[in-house]
Amino acid sequence: MDDSVADGIGIDQLLDAQVPLDLSFRDETGGVVRLDQLIGDRPVILSLAYFECPMLCTQVLNGLLRSLRVVDFDIGTDYDVLTVSIDPGETPALAQGKKTEYVGGYGRPGAGAGWHFLTGDQRSIDALAESVGFRYEYDVETDNYIHASGIMILTPEGRVARYLYGIEFSPKDVRFSLVEAAQKKIGNPIDQLLLLCYQYDPTTGKYGLVILNSVRVAGGLTVAVLASLVIGTIRRDRRLQALAHANPSPPAPLQN
Repeated sequence: MDDSVADGIGIDQLLDAQVPLDLSFRDETGGVVRLDQLIGDRPVILSLAYFECPMLCTQVLNGLLRSLRVVDFDIGTDYDVLTVSIDPGETPALAQGKKTEYVGGYGRPGAGAGWHFLTGDQRSIDALAESVGFRYEYDVETDNYIHASGIMILTPEGRVARYLYGIEFSPKDVRFSLVEAAQKKIGNPIDQLLLLCYQYDPTTGKYGLVILNSVRVAGGLTVAVLASLVIGTIRRDRRLQALAHANPSPPAPLQN
């Protein structure tokens, strides 16, 4: 990936920016919903991804799920979650599949009413992404999206209160961010390390990862540690999936 493409990818910290609540998307049933129908009562965790992403989006959602299972607030009662596809070609059926997987993994009553998986047209996707500083690129050759990893915390009014970066999210950080957002407090900018969903490498026949920090400087040790963490997370998820297929009983909830 050359510098010109990398320059177009990232998550800018547009703290206190207002998400346009008049944007329309489709929910998991195919029904049209406006954001002001889903945002307004409670703080919101916003994640931008795409449901057929070959790697990073799944890691972000898995990391978010692990954190939310520990946080003592309940989805649908204390806060809501919006996972919005950045691919206008994805369908409500794909969204429903993801919702079934992640709401089931969360395992608490009422979560289905508070965790929404949305699809939409390019205009709505672009407007939402731009409002929260989420910059991504579409790779025509591989039919994939290159994007950074992170989530946004919104106030009940839909203002950006805080950004959390990476594929693992500390339950303490998530809880604190939700408390602040519920009180309509806007956080401060934080240092960011961007983990990007990278394109297909024809020389290796595999997808790769590239890690960039906010000033494009990272020590070799830092990169090595981060890369090992990412690889470890991916391998752990694969082992858990294999165990789940071998033993269909639901996993025990994570403990505080």
